[in-house]
Amino acid sequence: MRAELRMTAEKPQLRALIFDFDGLVVDTESAIYEAWRELYLSQGHDLPLPTYVQCVGSVFGHYDPMAALEALTGAPVDWPVLLPIKDQRIKFGQVDLDTLPGVRELLLEARGQGLPCVIASSSERRHLSGWMERTGIAHHFDFIHTRDDVERAKPFPDLFLTAAASLGVLPEETLVLEDSLNGLRAAAAAGAPCVIVPSPVTTGLDFTGATAILPTLAGVTVEQLRQLHARHVPAERAVS
Repeated sequence: MRAELRMTAEKPQLRALIFDFDGLVVDTESAIYEAWRELYLSQGHDLPLPTYVQCVGSVFGHYDPMAALEALTGAPVDWPVLLPIKDQRIKFGQVDLDTLPGVRELLLEARGQGLPCVIASSSERRHLSGWMERTGIAHHFDFIHTRDDVERAKPFPDLFLTAAASLGVLPEETLVLEDSLNGLRAAAAAGAPCVIVPSPVTTGLDFTGATAILPTLAGVTVEQLRQLHARHVPAERAVS
């Protein structure tokens, strides 16, 4: 027999914050995009930002700039020569990077209030480990989940479902902080409210469906995020 549903006015409470990493905690994305664009230009083609942004927050299986360039050139691309040049350009562009404004302050406040924080990133664990060492912020996070931990990266919901499950909370009891469309889509698929803080690479995209769009995390408090979470979640929901 199908379980009867009843409606309740009880709202899910905010019990955890889920952070994306690239573009939200540290602006790694700008240097990566510029390096790929320079590679394209060296082969006689441009890489417009609206095209490249398809892979931001996801993996190259969603949009592969290597395959796209080969399709444009119609000829073999000398990847063994070009990829090391690109990688060096990325390292140069990221050499002085630190956490973005407001990130450390928000993490400290959340820790002080006993609100767990988790990273859920489509990047590889070795990438996250390097940045955790550089920034010294690993101790602020209860868990760090990467694409190595799930079958499917964003825009699929796996990372956010895994993040919520690791803390023993429901997705709707979390608030996702993201900078990309793929992240927003993943949060929506997981049933988690999502606040967007666009990076320079994702600024100007259509983030319809986001709980809120903030220009920066600077000055953002846990209480403000609680209010955004409460505003997003319906006052009535069905429970069995």
